[in-house]
Amino acid sequence: MPYVDRQNRICGFLDIEEIENSGKFLRRYFILDTTQGSLVWFMDNPQNLPKGAEMVGSLKLTYISKVSDATKLRPKAEFCFVINAGMRKFFLQANDQQDLVEWVSVLNNATKITVPRSGEVPPQSSEAAMELLGSLKQVSYKTEIVGGVPIITATQEKGEGQNGAERGVLRKPLNQPFFLSGHEQDQVVKAGYCVKQGAVMKNWKRRYFMLDENALSYYKSDLEKEPLRVIPLKEIHKAQECKQSDLMMRDNLFELVTTSRTFFIQSDSPEEMHSWIKAISGAIVAQRGPGRSAATRVK
Repeated sequence: MPYVDRQNRICGFLDIEEIENSGKFLRRYFILDTTQGSLVWFMDNPQNLPKGAEMVGSLKLTYISKVSDATKLRPKAEFCFVINAGMRKFFLQANDQQDLVEWVSVLNNATKITVPRSGEVPPQSSEAAMELLGSLKQVSYKTEIVGGVPIITATQEKGEGQNGAERGVLRKPLNQPFFLSGHEQDQVVKAGYCVKQGAVMKNWKRRYFMLDENALSYYKSDLEKEPLRVIPLKEIHKAQECKQSDLMMRDNLFELVTTSRTFFIQSDSPEEMHSWIKAISGAIVAQRGPGRSAATRVK
């Protein structure tokens, strides 16, 4: 979902058809900056790229005439919308239906705001950035215990978005490793990509995380057979939003406090961060039983 970062810009991941009419969509990190009057995209979150990394593409907001749902134009592209910019149409794919509605809304609103009128200056405050998100509701999550395992899902919220579209949450299926490295019998609670800080070099790398009923594992990618590391749930004291996120200059950062070290993990959005925290905490409770923390088991 689009969110406001530390520089008061609206950000998030989308897939874009960079080569017109190619039908090939590539994952990119988008930044909507109304102070600069532009929409830019990078290979990844710039926080995870080398300093001075160049953007992949950019588009002036004044060139945008309309942003709209493109489901009928591209029926094979799920959650697709189009940015009309002069002679070029940019087709993008959102993560789900709510993500589509919110991006269409903030882009259309930003286009209206940044059209120059009598020398007006674009908004530069965090309040202005939040205004672009409008009255769009945040995603709420519910936890269900299925077979003793907590399953975290987004609850469906109904409301009116762009063009009256229903804002139901329709998640794409997650890509799973084809072999779960000894955990194939365990039920997967949550899986997806996050960025993790290394223990020695302190560099940040994108990893594929998988949470099951006994452990949290991470892989180099979702196609790898063997995990880089398996963290048993019995060794995790707690999962929580990182208290050093301001010092570390990272958005959507949470931490896993374990017996041996503290893992710092960055999600792609605030919703994903809270979802991971809830999923890990719920899995710990399901394994140990209510009222029993890691601190009481590991001394």
